[in-house]
Amino acid sequence: MNNWYLLAAIPVFGLLVLGHEFGHFITAKWAGIRVEEFGLGFPPRLVGFRKRKRGGWEVIWFAGNGSEGEGYLDSKQTPFSGTSGGVSTFSTPAHAATIYSLNLIPIGGFVRMPGENGDVHDPDGNYDPQSFAAKSAGKRIIVLCAGVTMNVLLAIVLFTIAYSLPVSTSPAVVGQVVANSPAAQAGLRPGDTFIRVNGHPVKLFTDVQAIVAQAIVDDKGQHATVPVNMVIQHQGESGTTSTTVNVRVHPPAGQGPMGIDAGGTVILVSSPIWQAPLKGITQTFQLMGEIISSIGLLIVGAINLHMLTGPVGIVKLTGQVAQTVPTVGLSPLLIFTAFLSLNLAIINILPFPALDGGRVLLVLIEVLRGGKRLKPEREGVINLIGMAILLTLVVIVTINDVFHWGS
Repeated sequence: MNNWYLLAAIPVFGLLVLGHEFGHFITAKWAGIRVEEFGLGFPPRLVGFRKRKRGGWEVIWFAGNGSEGEGYLDSKQTPFSGTSGGVSTFSTPAHAATIYSLNLIPIGGFVRMPGENGDVHDPDGNYDPQSFAAKSAGKRIIVLCAGVTMNVLLAIVLFTIAYSLPVSTSPAVVGQVVANSPAAQAGLRPGDTFIRVNGHPVKLFTDVQAIVAQAIVDDKGQHATVPVNMVIQHQGESGTTSTTVNVRVHPPAGQGPMGIDAGGTVILVSSPIWQAPLKGITQTFQLMGEIISSIGLLIVGAINLHMLTGPVGIVKLTGQVAQTVPTVGLSPLLIFTAFLSLNLAIINILPFPALDGGRVLLVLIEVLRGGKRLKPEREGVINLIGMAILLTLVVIVTINDVFHWGS
């Protein structure tokens, strides 16, 4: 793979983070919450932009407050706190315009609002009326869930665009067959055409792959192989043959569950523009179900931790998909980005400390306690522990990605 294609991860990650944080940003503004900073990447800050009181914009370099100081210390910025990173102090800024910043650590992003951990405005316990903490439980839940919602909507839009563009794909024809693979053992040969798979008629090779993948998901990790019934037409024969391929749940690298690749000529396929949105919505919710099932398999131990892909592995996969753009078009990259957006959405809504879902859980606990909130210090410790666990997991997965970079 040409390593220049790895740079495609920059706009892909940027779009995902921008969409997620924009959801928090617009709902915070709607709820009357003061947004102190909207940042891409985690602090320390490299550069920021902010509207001046007297009109126009000013540039804020590094951790400075600019010519019109806000009244809080940027040195307290940290990715270990806040809705998506960043903390605030109790003081109300003299100039409340939002800083739009680019930060040094190029993973994630944040929308920084006062009161995200229940911190108060004064020693008497009065909340800053423009803080996150001062808003009702309903508004806080909407702000917390907005990032996830934006990622789901982004996936729908990306799928819709992808399906409205011509896509280079292959008909449902077998190309090469790996020796001793499940396909070879079932009698499949190069040039065979798939007619039906598990009772579903197929026309494209991607149709076959999707049905096989769904069969593996439906098995819920109970077996090492999953039987898939296939009706095929051998090359040069007029009749059809029914066979069962015991597809592998954990195939060797580069072989796929069946041990075959696509054959036949490349064809261009696109959906009518009026069908693309419906297909985009259908694909979004179908894929969400598959991702949730995979997380369930991970929890029960059916999927090994070493099978997960972290930031390094995602960069590699993005580069591999981007490399196909000159030959097959932009659609695969859009579909892959939509897949990442849904992963980001579902992971963020999990009820785990430091994630958006964990913060929603704390708000719901508050509601069940009749409005009694956790102490800010206790909430901060819970989120700090959660973030430490998540970062440890990221480090472990990243090390695994590095060791398997060339595989």
